[in-house]
Amino acid sequence: MSRGLIVVDVQNDFCEGGSVPVAGGARIASAIAELVEQSAGRDYQYVVATRDHHVDPGSHFSETPDFQDSFPVHCVAGNEGAEFHPHFAPVVTDGKVHAVFFKGAHSASKSGFEGTDAEGTSLADWLRIRGVEDVDVVGIATDHCVRATALDAVAAGFRARVRLDYSVGVAPHTTVAALDDFRQAGVAVSGEAPVPE
Repeated sequence: MSRGLIVVDVQNDFCEGGSVPVAGGARIASAIAELVEQSAGRDYQYVVATRDHHVDPGSHFSETPDFQDSFPVHCVAGNEGAEFHPHFAPVVTDGKVHAVFFKGAHSASKSGFEGTDAEGTSLADWLRIRGVEDVDVVGIATDHCVRATALDAVAAGFRARVRLDYSVGVAPHTTVAALDDFRQAGVAVSGEAPVPE
């Protein structure tokens, strides 16, 4: 049995200075990079990352976003905002992240389980092929793409845990709601993270 780490959307546009910044994003990028450095190959046999990779996601981009289903333009494929944050990028280029899954080219696509790697393999299939049964989910943001990825992990038959100390949420009410969704779906939660103000 193998345990995997899924790092969700640690990208420039979701950190301070980006088009849809989450307060604390850069700090979380550094913390996750340190986690990967310390635990890859020991606590986690496999580490993967997801990336928003929007080409034309339709109504997901909006000039009047509701910040639930629609957002300002972000993570456009080929743009700097779509790249991994520089605090996290080195562990990817150093090979400590085993695969990257791109999601949302033509849809909203919040969950990493909707993404595929460069060969077109889905995240669920990639993990199953390698015998992964347990996954930890971390990243940006607890109440959006981390939430969707963790819930889809359980739906796909994996045992999932969200590590709050390596995740950051956008807003208080949606973060609290996400924690309730985790409990109801059987997603384990560990660590503590301040609810955003």
